[in-house]
Amino acid sequence: MTGARPALSRRLRMMGAAISLGAAGALASAPAFARGPDGIADIAEKVIDAVVNISTSQNVEAKGGGGGGGDRQATPQLPPGSPFEEFFDDFFKNRRGGAPKGGERSEMQPRKTNSLGSGFIIDTAGVVVTNNHVIADADEINIIMNDGTKIRAELVGVDKKTDIAVLKFKPVKPLVAVKFGESDKLRLGEWVIAIGNPFSLGGSVTAGIVSARNRDISQGPYDSYIQTDASINRGNSGGPLFNLEGEVVGVNTLIISPTGGSIGLGFAVPSKTVIGVVNQLREFGELRRGWLGVRIQQVTDEIAESLNIKPARGALVAGIDDKGPAKPAGIEPGDVVVKFDGKDVKDPKDLSRVVADTAVGKEVEVVVIRKGAEETKKVTLGRLEDNEKVQQAAAKSKDEPAAEKPVTQKVLGLDLAALSKDLRGKYKIKDSVKGVVITGVDNASDAAEKRLSAGDVIVEVAQEAVTNTADVKKRVDQIKKDGRKSVLLMVANGEGELRFVPLLVQ
Repeated sequence: MTGARPALSRRLRMMGAAISLGAAGALASAPAFARGPDGIADIAEKVIDAVVNISTSQNVEAKGGGGGGGDRQATPQLPPGSPFEEFFDDFFKNRRGGAPKGGERSEMQPRKTNSLGSGFIIDTAGVVVTNNHVIADADEINIIMNDGTKIRAELVGVDKKTDIAVLKFKPVKPLVAVKFGESDKLRLGEWVIAIGNPFSLGGSVTAGIVSARNRDISQGPYDSYIQTDASINRGNSGGPLFNLEGEVVGVNTLIISPTGGSIGLGFAVPSKTVIGVVNQLREFGELRRGWLGVRIQQVTDEIAESLNIKPARGALVAGIDDKGPAKPAGIEPGDVVVKFDGKDVKDPKDLSRVVADTAVGKEVEVVVIRKGAEETKKVTLGRLEDNEKVQQAAAKSKDEPAAEKPVTQKVLGLDLAALSKDLRGKYKIKDSVKGVVITGVDNASDAAEKRLSAGDVIVEVAQEAVTNTADVKKRVDQIKKDGRKSVLLMVANGEGELRFVPLLVQ
């Protein structure tokens, strides 16, 4: 029996070799998507000279901390004792212009900070697209070509809301430019290529797939990012994201990472957005966005049920600017916008984006749902000013003498009272605000969970104006009688700013 063990062992080893050979054979014949597309090298070779490094500098006070908004150089976090530790330490200190050994920089002396990022040439006349945060607050901007040529650049314009900037420089030799592709045609799982300047390692090429489209990560009012797992790190900001046709489908802008390095969660501004921004910056040096003049909020399931809208969709108009285009067009608080200029509106972000992308002065049709029925309004768009007007501060209220406790009525966990001079003074409610004031909230009620508080004013109940506590109770009782689960309140703060709050009826 002892002689059987070596034979069995040899047979097992042979089986293992066969399995390994089979696996190797499978890998050799694996489809392209298992190892990446064959064309990456060709695409990289075709477009690499159109991708540039962007170097900026800014003079700052020594005690002022960081400088501009670009990708400041950061030494990679290496394991203690790593053979690369000393190399990277010296490399990044020299790049930053750090103080030499044996000498200390004066704390009070101004210092120069550097920023590194990426960009790409879209016009052989020397037009470059990058991120605004790469060049923000810079005193000097330089374009570094793929062959190392360094050229001073000037700023054409920026758009902070989309984080896009356009630069221009005078070419010293013929340039290679890239064109934009159609980001709307990207498919989930499609291969994309990022080229940029991570950690000042210019001309770095990485590849990955489109992980998601139209991603909203709460970075701005027009979020609609392409998410990719192509490796993107500090310094890649402003660089291009290419499709397999060598077209720019996005501008690499940010990553989500607990470590500061790529973990496969990178985000790019889609070319559809970038094209419109770049065209306006080149033509006007600024953005001229459409303006509807409304405040909007999400249509939740509760609000949809209260308004008899199925399924929940659209953007709920919570307020109207008195000087905005929506008011003369007949749009009112409580309307739900479901279509704008022929485009469906699924949520408030949709409306914000489509309005901003529409030409100033254009007359458009806006479809709203009002009291369960669709209505079409025609609106001539105004222009959204970047420097939003600051509302005048409310007049300082004088100390009010103690007032008699108002007569209140309890409805839906709310203590309600008719508006009086004393209550307006106590809660600093403007004379223009009409309705029924909340003087107390039951902590265990749905109203408390929805953050209603004393001093809020109920203006409407179920889209009907109320002027006294009896009106509120009557409307709520009717809602209960109709068998509905919730009631929609229009609520104003002391300044008159409106919002809609759905409350469960008990």
